[in-house]
Amino acid sequence: MMLLIPQKCSASFFSLLLLLSLLLSVVRLPVVAQAPIDAQQATKPELFRLEKTEIPGGAELITIHARWEGLENSSEQKWVPMVSILRDHMGDLNPENDRLRYVWPLSYTRPSFWQRVSGAVPFIYTRVANKQVSSRNPPPAIDLAAADREVWEKIFWAALQNVLLDPYGVPVKISTRSYRRNVSDYRKSHIVRALSVLSLYQSIQPHNSGAFSDSEMAEIQARLLLTDKTFGGLLDDLNLRTYYNKDLTQTRDVRGHNWELLRQRAEAESLYFEPLQMPDGSMTHALLWVAKPDLARRQGHAYDKRFLNVQNPWNDKRLRNWRGHEEVRYFDADNRVVAERTPGAQAVEMIPLALYGLDNPKIPMLLVDFRDSLNPKKREMSRRLLQDVTQNVLSLSGFGDLPYFFSRSVFDFVTGRRGMDINQPSRLRTYSQLKLLLALNDSLDPDLRRQLSGRLEKVSLNPMENDLQAEAKLADQQFHSLLAYAAREDGLAKQLERDRRTELVPLEHGRAEQILFRLANVLTFGKYVHREKLTPEMEGRLDIARRLSYHTNFLREVARTNARVEVQWNVEDVRRSLYFISEHGANANKRAIGAVAKIFIRTDDDDTRRACLESLSRISNHKAREELVRISQRDDLDPSWRDLVISYLAHPDERPEPLSSSIKANSPSTGQH
Repeated sequence: MMLLIPQKCSASFFSLLLLLSLLLSVVRLPVVAQAPIDAQQATKPELFRLEKTEIPGGAELITIHARWEGLENSSEQKWVPMVSILRDHMGDLNPENDRLRYVWPLSYTRPSFWQRVSGAVPFIYTRVANKQVSSRNPPPAIDLAAADREVWEKIFWAALQNVLLDPYGVPVKISTRSYRRNVSDYRKSHIVRALSVLSLYQSIQPHNSGAFSDSEMAEIQARLLLTDKTFGGLLDDLNLRTYYNKDLTQTRDVRGHNWELLRQRAEAESLYFEPLQMPDGSMTHALLWVAKPDLARRQGHAYDKRFLNVQNPWNDKRLRNWRGHEEVRYFDADNRVVAERTPGAQAVEMIPLALYGLDNPKIPMLLVDFRDSLNPKKREMSRRLLQDVTQNVLSLSGFGDLPYFFSRSVFDFVTGRRGMDINQPSRLRTYSQLKLLLALNDSLDPDLRRQLSGRLEKVSLNPMENDLQAEAKLADQQFHSLLAYAAREDGLAKQLERDRRTELVPLEHGRAEQILFRLANVLTFGKYVHREKLTPEMEGRLDIARRLSYHTNFLREVARTNARVEVQWNVEDVRRSLYFISEHGANANKRAIGAVAKIFIRTDDDDTRRACLESLSRISNHKAREELVRISQRDDLDPSWRDLVISYLAHPDERPEPLSSSIKANSPSTGQH
């Protein structure tokens, strides 16, 4: 939704949660009428395309292509591959044994030699050159099935840096730390873009082809978000959806706060506010404009740049002699934006002042200053320079140096309270989103898009970054390299087999051995990976293990609810998972035991309760017996159920056949995918 708020507009908003509805209800607010997103998609050109490639061995490569605007020239459009994800479905149609694996942001590439060299040079805060050609297989940003591996790698590299590299002196310390920081930031920027693409695809085409279920999409996005957290890879799968929903809510709240804050400041300073929307309608950035007639009328007026962080436009000779981008907007007698041919419409020349990101937790973040390109660059550099000097040169730490900790806290408090755009923590995310917006937004004037893109590249601090044109080219090259790798006999299918053999390690070895294997992997920089031998029964064992994990997680989710099970859940689905646990009790873990015991307490359905007791009786773990004893000792337990529990405890070997035999006919198809 595109809108302008002129200086005469005095409407205010009383609730950020009802922001959209209020915008459409305020009479004096010049809002361009817009149909709902779903209705618009029927008339707008297709924005995303999905491509599936089958991988030998039972997997598929799912790639999302996006239609880019303004490549090479303002009229050109091109389909660019954005994100590829590997799903290991083991060659059948049963979703219970599916496993999501690698995520490739296809513009994410291995930096060139000179980019790596520049990334290791301290205090180089600029982009040096584009990587021109990428013929190698693209590096995955994350393995979703082994997210914990990244945690141990971070710990290892932190220890290596502090123990072996830092003692060699400041030059080695600052060089290696700068390189690692640039590599990390480069990866983060492409993870942010992959997140945005997946979110847009989910919002715009939720029923496109069923490529990902809601739970899969939440898992992918939550895992990508957690890469920014030191111990994020250790988060339990059961909490991924909760974490994703919490982050989504927080992001929307921050955007709403900054949207209103920037709008009010623009109105107070007689400037024009125009939010920029992503294709799904979300507002991530905003432009500020000044009307050319106001430059003469308001010359010499007072100006408060708080939260705006740009210089006074009323005394700026550059604006009165402006030679840059301009646009003409039309206003009616009530100063509302109208179409060009509206009777009585008055043309007003508008000059862009600045572009802001709305994702910063405190205040709107200045990204582009049309009069001073160095203004956002200096603000972008403030955080990096402060960290490099205090931590890498002076070796100061907030944990070990109390004076530094207190002075840093006071500095952050004062700058935050005064609305000073300095040392902002989320610039990387906002810049990455702006790159995507420029690539996908077809409502921007082509000349404005080119100017924004050029100014944006000048602000970049990372020597390893490439510009938009280069990224589109690299993404296309890397996608074809990935397809070629998938078609080779020793390519992606072979990698998939090795990953499955690694997945079998927890089934063969205890916790202590697994820790030793992980330690050996870290100490050899990932060269050593313990894998089980390839055997004929491997695929069957892996299928059971994955399905057992699927049903365990489902029962744990059921057990977390406070309402009665039969009220909130389909009891047939619950029983089906209980029957599977019962049938494969020898392999069930403590998490499954706890979930089954809780479900017994939180249901009044007799069949479900009986299934819970049989599952506990068939799990070969002492904790299952302890849960049966605990259930039998409950004061509120009916005597008939207590007698049944006691019979299970007294005669553990005299048990009927598993209840699961009655549901095998209803199990999912296991035909070829």
